[in-house]
Amino acid sequence: MFSIKPTGMVLALLTVAFAAGFLCPSAHAAGPAATVDVGAFVDRDRFDDIKLSPTGEYFAATAQFEDMTALVVIRRSDRKLMSKFGRKDAYVGGFWWASPDRIVFDVAMKIWYDDTPSSTGELFAMNVDGSESKLLIGARVNDGMEAGAALVDPLAGDDDNVIVAVLNTNGNPLYRVDRLDIRNGRNREITRAPVRRASFLTDHAGEVRVAWGQDEDSARRVFLRKAGDASDAEWSLINDDGVSGHREWPLGFSADNRLLYLQVEHAQGPDSVVALDMDSRERRELVRDAARDPLSVLYEGRVPIGVSYDGVGSQHVFFDPSAAPARLYRSLAAAFAGEDVRITSRTRDGRLALVQAWSDRNPGEFFVFDTVQRKAELLAARRDWLKPEQLGERRPVALTARDGLPLEGYVTLPAGNSAKGLPMVVLPHGGPFGVRDAWGFDQEAQLLARAGYAVLQLNFRGSSGRGRAFEKAGMRQWGAAMQDDLTDATRWAIGQGIADPQRVCIYGGSYGGYAALMGVVREPELYRCAVGYVGVYNLRWHGSTNSADTGPANRWRREWVGEGPMLAAASPNNLAAQVKVPVLLVAGGADDTASVKHTRLMEKELLKAKVPTESLYFKNEGHGFFVDAHRREFYIRLLTFLNAHIGGGLPDQPGARAAGR
Repeated sequence: MFSIKPTGMVLALLTVAFAAGFLCPSAHAAGPAATVDVGAFVDRDRFDDIKLSPTGEYFAATAQFEDMTALVVIRRSDRKLMSKFGRKDAYVGGFWWASPDRIVFDVAMKIWYDDTPSSTGELFAMNVDGSESKLLIGARVNDGMEAGAALVDPLAGDDDNVIVAVLNTNGNPLYRVDRLDIRNGRNREITRAPVRRASFLTDHAGEVRVAWGQDEDSARRVFLRKAGDASDAEWSLINDDGVSGHREWPLGFSADNRLLYLQVEHAQGPDSVVALDMDSRERRELVRDAARDPLSVLYEGRVPIGVSYDGVGSQHVFFDPSAAPARLYRSLAAAFAGEDVRITSRTRDGRLALVQAWSDRNPGEFFVFDTVQRKAELLAARRDWLKPEQLGERRPVALTARDGLPLEGYVTLPAGNSAKGLPMVVLPHGGPFGVRDAWGFDQEAQLLARAGYAVLQLNFRGSSGRGRAFEKAGMRQWGAAMQDDLTDATRWAIGQGIADPQRVCIYGGSYGGYAALMGVVREPELYRCAVGYVGVYNLRWHGSTNSADTGPANRWRREWVGEGPMLAAASPNNLAAQVKVPVLLVAGGADDTASVKHTRLMEKELLKAKVPTESLYFKNEGHGFFVDAHRREFYIRLLTFLNAHIGGGLPDQPGARAAGR
């Protein structure tokens, strides 16, 4: 066991950043549940990420704002601000310590149709003191020959180079892999991808050994390459899901590079992790849970040591339970009981580790852990204005669908409230495929719980996390079995006494917006209101309407969403006359994923059917709101709307201003 220093010993990391003019401390009053401080939940985290330098001499941290991301470097010994990067409309995505004194980072920009910044493919580097700041690669370098690059390996044993994947501007979707000098930006080709849209994995000697991607026939393929082989012809195929019927994802190499760890799908049941011998190609299964896919991978540096599963607290399973990293993780899990923990970075000598801990009521805290002295010192908290005792518990729930399929999800409950007879919001996730709700801090669920609502989030069929068969059970089930799962879960919560049957609403974004409207179409007596946020309401518009279009995205839509008459029969805009409860519709005029025309048409049809309908539009927002004022206004409108129909707390601000259309 080890000791954790109290909060009075918190390092002044972000205080220095405040003084640098980047960050502004937030002040939020807790307030009673009758009035909800929307800003406490909507305001951005104090920082996104923190990483410890290879020698432990510095921290690097990022914090995102509406118009930029700040990257700062702090000296650990005296908390001195060493350097900062921040430019209007420039957002730092990933950042890596490429050497003890130099950081490489990629820059993103806000695309008008999306709610998150998108990478420009430009990689920058700067020294810890801010000197020798340089754009290394991207469209503005080398006469624009490189459209963009992504970091593959920061090369821990090489302080001058990194490995990057590079896409040329000639329109060829095949990447090449280069060794890139982080001082002068010179790059040298290593190999080229054997598959389109490729990702790459290096071994611990910096050799490019694995490539995986998706070709025009939609098949996902994984290839291996011999160490030290400069010939593109030496790539060998180890999995083609069009032939094998299952997908595989490379996770990393064992410390001696003999084994490649893969996450492998199965026809039935959850994914497993296998070890592939790079010489013999023999496979050995290491981990497979009875019901759950691995949620994330645990690493010691870049070596996979185990996996984490979704569930309350730390749900870790190790490939070698007796190894030192496994013992360290078990000690951390015991010290941070009830929370999940990750070692996010370590010094090269292994003495210092940066540990992140979080839970359903903790958005995330970072600690510096000394493995010799066995002491952990609190460094910073993402949202230190939120107090755990004022946040809701997130309880796992399990039930059985009407056709016998086991279902799981979470109910978040108001703090200090018994789970009996509460107003409830059903909150289906977006996607819907390959997405899931997991245990941990959920901003929307906590905002609604603070207003006094129970919040039900179900991983309906089609969600990830339960194996390929469970995901495929959602194919072509828009408005059908996927919707039945949400109905069954709602009735289950009522039957358990959690929800007041007269005070239930359904709200969601993207696919969740679709499910909210289909919910009140199919179950007009179950819900008292519905909220659709950037939703899809006309399935004929969801992708190409050209049956001859053989592109991968549209083949996928026809296979997973459907085609022909079934689309009209499962489109809420065609069924507006069946809606009997009030509806709030919210959308961005620049949405390129679920065009605003979906919401405009849905509103038109609801009004034609004389359904009480409210709407909120922002013409310059995309698939999810990005501007702080718009996000705040939306949640004010949401709480006000829910309060009018099922009770619950009101926002602590006056009603939102009229939105420009």
